Formats: sequence, structure tokens, C-alpha cells
Amino acid sequence: MNVLVVGSGGREHALAWKLAASRELEELHAAPGNPGIAKLGRCHPVRPDDAEGLLELVRTADIDLVVIGPEAPLVSGVGDELRHAGVTVFGPSAAAARIEGSKSFAKDVVESAGVPTAATLEEPVAPCVVKADGLAAGKGVFVCRTPEDVEAALPRVRAFGGQPVVEELLEGEELSVFAVSDGSRVVPLAAARDYKRLGDGDTGPNTGGMGAYSPADDLDLEELVSVFHEPVVSELARRGTPFTGLLYAGLMLTADGPKLLEFNCRFGDPETQSVLPCLDSDLLPLLVGAASGRLADASVPAPNGAAVTVVLAGGSYPEHGDSGIPIAGIDEAEAGGALVFHAGTAHADGRLVTNGGRILNVTGVGPTVADARSRAYAGVEKISFAGARYRRDVAGA
Repeated sequence: MNVLVVGSGGREHALAWKLAASRELEELHAAPGNPGIAKLGRCHPVRPDDAEGLLELVRTADIDLVVIGPEAPLVSGVGDELRHAGVTVFGPSAAAARIEGSKSFAKDVVESAGVPTAATLEEPVAPCVVKADGLAAGKGVFVCRTPEDVEAALPRVRAFGGQPVVEELLEGEELSVFAVSDGSRVVPLAAARDYKRLGDGDTGPNTGGMGAYSPADDLDLEELVSVFHEPVVSELARRGTPFTGLLYAGLMLTADGPKLLEFNCRFGDPETQSVLPCLDSDLLPLLVGAASGRLADASVPAPNGAAVTVVLAGGSYPEHGDSGIPIAGIDEAEAGGALVFHAGTAHADGRLVTNGGRILNVTGVGPTVADARSRAYAGVEKISFAGARYRRDVAGA
């Protein structure tokens, strides 16, 4: 099969890396891709939101499957335009992607499906959580423990557009649970824990994610999927908007049991960079099965070992991205056994340089989380660029 991965971040590099190992893959393409993906396949200068450009690429490269990585093109309907032209796409329709694209829509679906979740509050009174209704690249959620926090959060949330969504503040450990759906059947994939805040000890502002590890705890994945994913997939199908693709539930493990924080309509970033290296199975047949409505024919992925991912971000992240700063040490990190996924890099004057907020994802793989953590940080220590910052407590005790 010829496969096109849409996107340019670390998640897309991890997907490309895993798909490149498939026995069924003939050619790998990416739009637009990045320097890391370019080592695995052919990258094309087509934006993820350019449906017409993607369709032309599909036709010229004889693509059999399109895997859309980022949420924005899914929510805007790029997948729909490709499907209308007869293209097989892994990723939900725009109508189903509203489960991530609109917090208010998601709340209605979740409550109709009877999924345990945070209660909606009529007024933003601390303690509470204030969320942007639409997409915010992981930066639209504000935990407010004081009235001053609420006062600071409201204008920032409104800047994203739409009415803020206010929920009760849940306490506990967070968990990301991935499952694949073909619109009716749901297959558990993996669970991971990610680190959203910028600084050690969960300090500083929310980010798109500063690290992750998988597997996360000794949890019954099938039970979690039956409680959270399956009712929502059934509700979306009942509404005439079946969900096909990767449904990712962000959960809080509270004293009263797991409760939903949010749903996302795509692979998580950086959780994917830890989940995929732990899967022994061929990923491509699973994605094809979901995209074509034949998930019953696909084998359930088998997990093996553990992986820890540490994000190397630019010095101005998350306020601003960095660009043009030379990067050194990736070859040494990879020679030492680490996987290095490019998230915000580019080539300039023959050198690899920074080109984004989160620059690189360094993943260690081992038989245990502790072993994987040691290998990840050993890789991190070999990589350098001016202003680099990363958390030192990912998967720590």
C-alpha cells in the first residue's frame, strides 16, 4: 500500500516511523512532513488544510490510505473532502470531530451517552476549570483555584473565540486512553500518561505536552473503553455522525473513580511517541480496518515493554516558537539507542535548525518504565541547541 501521513510534528513522525515498518507498506509519503520523516519517505510541500492540494497528491502518488495527524484539518473537514472524492481516510468526519472541536458539543454528547465526567458549572467560581470551547492547541484549559486565577483565565479563554466552558475541578492523576473505531466497533489501543505543564512538578503554564510514558499503571483498558469510548461512539452513530479513527479520552483518576476530562479526535502528542514503540503489531492493517469499516477483521495490537518520551522545547515556548537555531547531537542520541522524533525542525544552509515550539521528542524504550526513562534522558543529554528546555521529572517516582 501507498500511505500518505498528513502533518509535520512529532506525532506524525512517530506514525510514519511505525508505518514504515509495516510489511504491507510500499511507499510512504508525507504532507508536509519534516526532516525526520524525510528519512523514511517522501515529503511534499502541501499544507494539512489544503484539501485540493492533498487530493492532487493522492492522485499523482497513487495513495491507498491517508492518515490525518492533526486535529485542525479533521475539524475543518479536510477528511470529508478527500472521502467525497473516493479516498480512504483514517480520521473522523468534521461532524464527528466536533467531539474535540467544540467543548459544548462534546458535553452534550457525553451527557447523553451517560459517561462519567466533570459537572458543568453555571458560573466561573473558584475552584473550577475554564476551557475554550474550540481548538486551542492544548493551551485552552485553565485550572483556577482562586478568584484571581478565574479573573486571569477568562480573557485568555475568550481570545480563542466562543463562550467559555466552566467545569468542576477534578483532583487525581490524569490518563490518556487511545482506542480505534470504525464507527461501530471500538478496539482498545493503549494508555499513557502525559505531562502538560511546562515545568517540573507540574508548574508553569499548560503546553501541548512536555513528555509522556506508556504503559500507565495496571489498568483494565477494555473496561475503561467500555465505560468511556463505546457509549460515545454509539451516541455519535445514533446521531448519524459515526466516528471512524482514533478516539482519545483524557481521564482523571479521582477518588470516586475515573471521570472524563475531554475527548480528542486523533492520536495524542506526545503520547503517540510512547505508545507506538510499545506495540509489537503491524499498525497499518488496523488503520485500514478502521478507515474502511472492517475493524472486525483487524487483530488487536499487542503491547510489549515500556517507552518514555521527553520533549525538548524552545526557550520561548509556549508563548512563542523558535527558529533558525542550530541543533546538535541527534546522531549521537540515536546511536545510543534513543528514538528521536522531529517535532519542530527544518533545514537551513545545510544544517538542522529549530522551527517551532516543541522541537524534538526523545523516546527511550525498555522492558520497564524505569529502564525506558534512563534511556530517554541519556538521549536528551546528548542533544543541544541554544535555549533548549525540558522537564526532568517525566516518568519519575
